[in-house]
Amino acid sequence: MTTSPATSATSGTASIAKTLGTGSGLDTSAIVAGLVEASFAMKNRQLTAKADTLTAQISGLAKLKSGLTGLDTALRTLVQGGSLATRPTSSTAGVLTATATGGTSLAGLNARVTVGRLAAAQAATTNVAVGRTEAFRTGTLTVTVGGVATDIAIGPADATLTGIAAKISGAGLGLTATVVTDGAGARLTVKGETGAAKAFTITGLDTDPAVTGLSLADLSVGPGATGTTIGVAAADAEVTLDGATYTRAGNSITDLIPGVRLDLQSLGSTTLGSSAPTTEISQAVTDFVAAFNELRGTVAAELDPMTGDLRNDPVARDVLRSLTALTTTSLAANGDDAPRTLADLGVRTARDGTLSVDTARLSRMLSTYPDAVERMFASGTGAENGGLSAALSAIVTRATDRGAGLDAATARYQQAQSRIADAQADAAEEAAAMSERLTRQFAGMDARVAAYKSTQAFLKQQVDAWYKA
Repeated sequence: MTTSPATSATSGTASIAKTLGTGSGLDTSAIVAGLVEASFAMKNRQLTAKADTLTAQISGLAKLKSGLTGLDTALRTLVQGGSLATRPTSSTAGVLTATATGGTSLAGLNARVTVGRLAAAQAATTNVAVGRTEAFRTGTLTVTVGGVATDIAIGPADATLTGIAAKISGAGLGLTATVVTDGAGARLTVKGETGAAKAFTITGLDTDPAVTGLSLADLSVGPGATGTTIGVAAADAEVTLDGATYTRAGNSITDLIPGVRLDLQSLGSTTLGSSAPTTEISQAVTDFVAAFNELRGTVAAELDPMTGDLRNDPVARDVLRSLTALTTTSLAANGDDAPRTLADLGVRTARDGTLSVDTARLSRMLSTYPDAVERMFASGTGAENGGLSAALSAIVTRATDRGAGLDAATARYQQAQSRIADAQADAAEEAAAMSERLTRQFAGMDARVAAYKSTQAFLKQQVDAWYKA
């Protein structure tokens, strides 16, 4: 078997190492290991320290990003949920409920609404119960909805109540067909969408009337049809708003009062008003300050001049500056006397950068300028005048920018980590080469010492022989 040069060199070095010290009596293997360790100890410590620092910096950046995005998401969800905006109220929820849809101030809402008729969907059911799988003749069902007729072919595979129901429901006409079974058998019920315009007719026509089976004509719906009964007629909702009457196809109405969805429940009258989110905004400010202080504490710890892992990182410092400026950022384009910033609301900044809430001032602002305060918590866009959520999102967007933000800084540290790993690998190779070189040198020295000892022993034997002679 042929031995490669690398294998030969390795086995040769191993053999040399095993014989070290046999001539000199010294532990030359330990001496070689000590010399190599001493030569590379400082360099290895420096590389390890740099690698540990980079790992801590990457971890610190991850903490900042997680804290920023977490607060941003929580605040955005709260604002978009609508709990910080004026809500419409209904004096009689059993008649209708009112929900804010956004985009319009509801302050001062006052309206009288009377529901005269609810929108209904047409529903027709076959009169005679039959077997769920009993066969019908093949043919065509002509379905007309809103004046538009559509033919649905009924083939041998579809010619049962179950198959016909599936064909009607799957025709894309807004109809839902179901098969309902009772003690007498199964019946087909077809239901449309709400609104008078969604009334429908069905005309059944057999391909071959002479073929055995139930007739598709028994499924006809509309004038002259005897096989089905229209249990509910299609109808529009009728609503009177402040004396004017309107009709709508559905019971959920969004175009009568700007920014309000009316969900009709029953016939009757109700009065609509509005409820300001005073308690909700006050709690939101308190919760935001607590979350902000927690986040700022994380940033400050990472930037501590003595112990902070990111104390020299410009991106982290920019994040801290942006957070510090948030309390004086204009959150809404309110009038000169109305509050525009968190500081105006009573959010105070201490010497250490933490925030606190002057509850008395906050209550006074909510009482005096409810609409202006509400605008500060609107779901807007932009770093200024778009609301608190938009201002925070602008900070987060800048901080997480892949080209210059936290992600870019993380990438730089990771590249530095890669270079450190390469340097550590190079140092290991250099140490291995030095160990091999010293091992060979000491082996040569040991061999010469062994030769000297052998010569000495031979001469001693000769001298001893001369004296005996």
